[in-house]
Formats: sequence, structure tokens, C-alpha cells
Amino acid sequence: MHTTNSPNRRAFTLVELLISIGIFSLLSMAIAWLLITSLRSNEIIWRQLSTQNDARQVLQEVVDNLRRAEQSDIGSYPIEAASSSGIIFYANIDEDGNRERIRFWLDGTTIKRGIIHPTGEPLTYPVGNESIVEIAHASINTVQGTPLFSYYDTAYTGTEVPLADPLTITDIRVVRVQLELEKNPGQSPVPFHAESVVQIRNLKEN
Repeated sequence: MHTTNSPNRRAFTLVELLISIGIFSLLSMAIAWLLITSLRSNEIIWRQLSTQNDARQVLQEVVDNLRRAEQSDIGSYPIEAASSSGIIFYANIDEDGNRERIRFWLDGTTIKRGIIHPTGEPLTYPVGNESIVEIAHASINTVQGTPLFSYYDTAYTGTEVPLADPLTITDIRVVRVQLELEKNPGQSPVPFHAESVVQIRNLKEN
């Protein structure tokens, strides 16, 4: 028996091929989109986790140091200066028997720490000897209008408003530290907020 390929059969096969290619392309695009979305989501999650870790480390360091604040080696009051964006105080943070001059402050979007060890005879705290390191980045405290430091007196129970400017340094007994961090504003769902409250042990009155 003699058979021939009909034009309709060839046309139908071509249509099937085009449909198959179209379906394959759509599936490929969908899979690629899912992969890209998943990778971006994972990246955002890891950045958020990294931000949380940074915030916890900063809070722990600031709180641990502030809690130890005490009179300097030259007799200065435990707290030298205090504002919403920075604080300077004295504390023995390295167990060497001397009280270091500690400074934490917000510089733009970077939180920094400065340490000065007392030196000389008689002892002094030379500002030129300050060792400065950056301990956190991507702070948006200023943008959010959130003070890095807030201060409270002996009446603090947890609900009081902070002491108002101008601050009287000798009134400070409790310090609230608040961090607003956002490493990638275009991708983070919300800024990460962390805070802690520390009572300065050597200034407690009861």
C-alpha cells in the first residue's frame, strides 16, 4: 500500500511543536522567577539575621560597659557627658585596675566606640590617645527620630518620660539604649528595632 504525508498532518505537527515550545518557555520562566524570588527572600532573611546579631552585640557591649560606670582614676564623676546621640563615662572594662574613659556615639549611620586609657604621672586621659572602632553600621536612628540614648532619674519605674534637655548629669541613674538598623532599605520589610535599659550600679541609691 502506498502512503503519503498529507499537508494537514505536517501542519498539525508544526502547531504541536510551537505549542510545546511555548509551554516549555512559560514553565522555564516560571521556574526561573521562583528561583530568583527564593534567592532574594533568603538574602533578605540572612541580612535581617545579620542585622539582629549586630544589634544584640552592640546592646550587650554598651549595657555591660555602662553598668560598670564609676568615678574616674582622677576623681571625675562617673558620667562625663550625655546626649541623645552619645555618652561618655568611666569604667574599668578590662579588669586592669584602671578606669577607662569610654565613649559611645552615633556618627551619621555608624555607631562608634572610643576608649582612652589613663596614663602619665599624674594620671590624665589624653584625648589624642583615644582608640576608636566602628561597632555597628546602617543605623537609621536619626532618620526615624529615635534617640540612641535616653536618660532617667531615681524615679524611673519603666513608664516615665526621659529627662529633658538640658540634662543634669548628676540626675542620671538609668539609661535606655535604642537601635534602629536597616542595612538595605529597598529590601528590608521593616527596620530592626532593639533596645535595652541599664541601671548604673555605682549610682544606685537603694
